[in-house]
Amino acid sequence: MRIGILGAGHIAIKMAMTLKDRPECRCAVGSRSYEKARDFARQYGFTHAYGSYEELVADPDVDLIYVATPHSHHFAHASLAINHGKAVLCEKAFTTNAREAEELLRLAEEKGVFITEAIWTRYMPFSTTIRETIDSGIIGQPKFLTANLSYPIDWKERLMRPELGGGALLDIGVYTLNFARMCFGTDIVDVKSACLTSATGMDMQETITLIYRDGRMASLQSSAYCADPRFGIIGGTKGYIVVENINNPLRATVYSEDHQPIRTLEAPPQITGFEYQLAACEEALRNGWLESPFMPHAETLAVMRLMDILRAQWGVRFPADEG
Repeated sequence: MRIGILGAGHIAIKMAMTLKDRPECRCAVGSRSYEKARDFARQYGFTHAYGSYEELVADPDVDLIYVATPHSHHFAHASLAINHGKAVLCEKAFTTNAREAEELLRLAEEKGVFITEAIWTRYMPFSTTIRETIDSGIIGQPKFLTANLSYPIDWKERLMRPELGGGALLDIGVYTLNFARMCFGTDIVDVKSACLTSATGMDMQETITLIYRDGRMASLQSSAYCADPRFGIIGGTKGYIVVENINNPLRATVYSEDHQPIRTLEAPPQITGFEYQLAACEEALRNGWLESPFMPHAETLAVMRLMDILRAQWGVRFPADEG
């Protein structure tokens, strides 16, 4: 699988580092600046560098386009790749809103092109381990989940600008939502929330409560103002599980109801954690699939619709919402 990276920023570097031992995959990189693309290609061993995204997606040697631009550009750049017949791994958040996501998935289906969302935690084998541990009954009946993920990143311009799909939700809150849905499922009947907004109207700190049909609840917190432990905790009638760093879980500890540790779970060694979504893309392309079972299109749409509901509750809007 030969990969073309669309964009040459921080997240693109992480993907390039993931491919350091796979020269056969490091095909091309495209940027709005040829110099930036050239320097990226030289540093990370990519064979081709392009000074425009159009040149990148037109490269006949590229099998998969990894879209690594800001949220606000995902729809346009993934559409560009699809219209050139290229499979797409699109960074989270998939798009800025559900309408764009629906249009993008419809286009991919019409063109018969594979696309999946690069929400890396969905593809990690340790995520399956956590879910299997919950389902095993070791903590009894799961009742309550908490998840927090915060970083002091309010200084980043893209977080403050509506036209870039700013705010904490699409950047980091999306991980807490995915963690809850992976651990507790999708039968959510009510959503309650509160947030603090910036002077530019972007959500910067929020708390979200998901209420499930069977009475379970998930309490989720995210902030672009501060750091926090990044823990996920699943509470059950006989104990609880503490997951360290829901953004890239490497360890989880099972506790009894009297707070005694009874089992420690460790994730397998990883390069960066991005390798699992690449493996999923390879599997899909090998089998001719248009979506990955690790992050089905229906689930991508459900998360985007949920984030639309939350932003509506907060009065947070992007220019793309007017389209």
